[in-house]
Amino acid sequence: MTTAFQSNLVSRTFCTPRHTTHYLESGPATGPLMMFLHGWPELSLIWRAQIEVFGAEGWHCVAPDMRGYGGSSIPAASDAYANEHVVADMTELHDHLGGEPAIWIGHDWGSVVAGSLTAHEPGRSRGAVLVSVPYFPDANALATLIPLVDRSIYPADQYPDGQWDYYRYYTTHFNSAVADLDADKASSLASIFRAGNAASVGKPAPNAMVTRQGGRFGAAHRAPPTKPDPALWPPADFDVLVRSFEAHGFRSPCAWYLNDEANIAYARKAPNGGRISQPVLFVNGAFDQMNTITGNHLGDPMRAACTDLTVINLAGAHWLPVECKLELTQAIRAWVRLRWTDAALSKRSDDGE
Repeated sequence: MTTAFQSNLVSRTFCTPRHTTHYLESGPATGPLMMFLHGWPELSLIWRAQIEVFGAEGWHCVAPDMRGYGGSSIPAASDAYANEHVVADMTELHDHLGGEPAIWIGHDWGSVVAGSLTAHEPGRSRGAVLVSVPYFPDANALATLIPLVDRSIYPADQYPDGQWDYYRYYTTHFNSAVADLDADKASSLASIFRAGNAASVGKPAPNAMVTRQGGRFGAAHRAPPTKPDPALWPPADFDVLVRSFEAHGFRSPCAWYLNDEANIAYARKAPNGGRISQPVLFVNGAFDQMNTITGNHLGDPMRAACTDLTVINLAGAHWLPVECKLELTQAIRAWVRLRWTDAALSKRSDDGE
């Protein structure tokens, strides 16, 4: 099914017996393929700025709603959101799009999927752009993350899980965590998507205090009334995001956090111990209290596992696709031009390079 979607984006739906994926498309179908994977709590539309630019430059840009979001399948079972199932969604979509090696670009949990797919299905990937969340060959899971916490910011006696306390809270108080977010979905989303602040660097993140507060929003158990920042999401796109969450709620997006054991087991099935030989660009948010790899050990597993890694820093926090629209687009473009010629991108490569 195909419909027009605002500006020059096209909305499509692809169905298989196991899954339905809604995706946005920009650029010529004959162009080299770029796949844009969103994270929590987002939609394909978070990539509007990037896919419009790259589509106009001749790339075939595809941005799916990941499972649990938007117009894609929303399974009821929490274990349906394990990485292996999401990678399978993407491989089916990739086959539908022709199966040519693509550049996989992911943000947040989308970065996790882009890295995992590149590790498990190297022939499908020319390279990966990981935005905000670095690659962990042993999976993005609490058992991986907590040993890497910067204890100069998060002393173990005060913050046993460091900045990942919110992640732990999902595993211990899932229904309460979801109910708090669902209590005022528009304000929850508006409060989550905020621009970064250099003054926050080196200070404990609010997400490190969720358990002691009794939830993300404390005793109120709902987001305070919050207006969205139009400098991040265009208002019309934010309205689409809110309508999607009004329809489906936060339960399925949050269920992505409940599959650590399955995700670790799947990660350990990757060839070569999960090492990635394709070029990888990691885009670090300099003000990202959760995921910055500057001045700590969070990026060490990625540095060890990626043989061709480039790291750049942008002056933003976590929501770089909307917070640093132009800067992120320019960073991806510069990395691509450094790695591949137009002729190489137009030619099928059997080894994924």
